Amino acid sequence: MTAMTPGSNIPLSAARVAVDVAAPVRLDVSGLLLTADGKVRSDDDFIFYNQPSGPGVTYRAGGGSAPDAIVVDTTAVPPGIEKIVVTASPDAAGQTFQGIEPTATVRNADDGSALATFTPPQLGAETALVVIEVYLRNGAWKARAVGQGYANGLAGIATDFGVSVEEPAAPVAPPVPATPAPVAPQPPAPVAAPVDPRIAPPAPPAAPAAGSGKINLDKGRVNLQKNQTVSLVKGGAPLLSRVRMGLGWEPAFRGKDIDLDASVIAYGPNRNHLDSCYFGKLTILNGAIKHSGDNLTGEGAGDDETIVVDLGRIPADATGLVFTVNSFTGQKFTEVAKAYCRLIDDASGEELVRFDLTGAEPQTGVMMAKLIKQFTGEWEMTAMGEFVKSRTVRGMVKPAAQAL
Repeated sequence: MTAMTPGSNIPLSAARVAVDVAAPVRLDVSGLLLTADGKVRSDDDFIFYNQPSGPGVTYRAGGGSAPDAIVVDTTAVPPGIEKIVVTASPDAAGQTFQGIEPTATVRNADDGSALATFTPPQLGAETALVVIEVYLRNGAWKARAVGQGYANGLAGIATDFGVSVEEPAAPVAPPVPATPAPVAPQPPAPVAAPVDPRIAPPAPPAAPAAGSGKINLDKGRVNLQKNQTVSLVKGGAPLLSRVRMGLGWEPAFRGKDIDLDASVIAYGPNRNHLDSCYFGKLTILNGAIKHSGDNLTGEGAGDDETIVVDLGRIPADATGLVFTVNSFTGQKFTEVAKAYCRLIDDASGEELVRFDLTGAEPQTGVMMAKLIKQFTGEWEMTAMGEFVKSRTVRGMVKPAAQAL
């Protein structure tokens, strides 16, 4: 087994190799298929946990007991793809590699034997790394140690390689030259706000229409527009009872069934992720939040999925709830009609607040609404309608935290 240094390379003795990246913290590991010009052909060439397979390249989850890996079958890589780069970033939002020493291991994917290891040196402010690249040179496949860092997360890497990201990002250090000579480490640039390229960053909030400021429930049901807020106060007192968030949708233009998944993500006062309630985890926060279960078609009138929130039982350290909807099967929201969310008094069945999603984007996730607990103890609901590139609730955790 070879211990690699930045810029060094080895010939691959196996046609199928796996590159796993281990660290003391959980890492997101991804792979990008690049052409001769160093770019992806499309966003489909970005392989990660929400898009786990591409031509000749797959993402393999470690399941918590082993590091995540990118597996490359060099015999199945399509013509025109000359390089697969393997990236890693800490799963926790904003966390850098300071004090974290990730180690990449290149293995024979068939028997698990280690071919080489690489630990990038002198890491600090980086929030994402290009760790290893598997590349084709003169008809033979090789692996090179890279260790190039970026100070603004995977968005910087994605921008460099042509993945669609709205906000450009600069790398910490210049790209490693193509020659195998060792590269001296470069000092990190100032850290920018982390951005995840797996999402389309939320658009800046639109200014509310004139006279559309925060209101309460004293005058009955409230119909919200995007970015409007209502205080869950009635008769001068905060609403501290069980409420039900109903989410509904229909296929657009008599299209095929739409399998959407409604979820709620709970956060603490520092936007720290506490837990997520979805079809795979129907109860969180000691039963204060409960999910109705999965609806596979979206057919029929009324709410497709509901989430019951007992406001009086929400733990003190849970101060923010973001309600999301995702298309696990990859159908875009341009294929969805009449998507809405509504807040209901669970005891009386009275509809308190409603938000109808009037626009659509070709994305697979949307943040519908958020509930924020104020210092006074009252809760406020804000209509969001922000679209995100994510098929599962896991991919919504970071953008939802940023939107709180």
